[in-house]
Amino acid sequence: MANHKSAEKRDRQSKMRRLRNRMNKSAMKTAIRQVEEALVAGSEEQAKAALQAAIPVIYKTASKGTVHKNTAARKVSRLTRRVNKMQPLA
Repeated sequence: MANHKSAEKRDRQSKMRRLRNRMNKSAMKTAIRQVEEALVAGSEEQAKAALQAAIPVIYKTASKGTVHKNTAARKVSRLTRRVNKMQPLA
């Protein structure tokens, strides 16, 4: 338990940051899951739409500092590759 005023404030700040990070990470995971569900369903246009919706969410999570920017880039890259693989070669 915090004994000083500054330690109490730090405790409040860390709780709020934890909740904010958790909310951002949850939104990112949901967006990724929607892309993966579209991939499993085999719906190409649905997968593309879900990917276009997920990319800004993933990068926004990185810009907030919840995940590292390289982690976000890796997730976007892997999802994009999976969506592109399901397209027939024209």
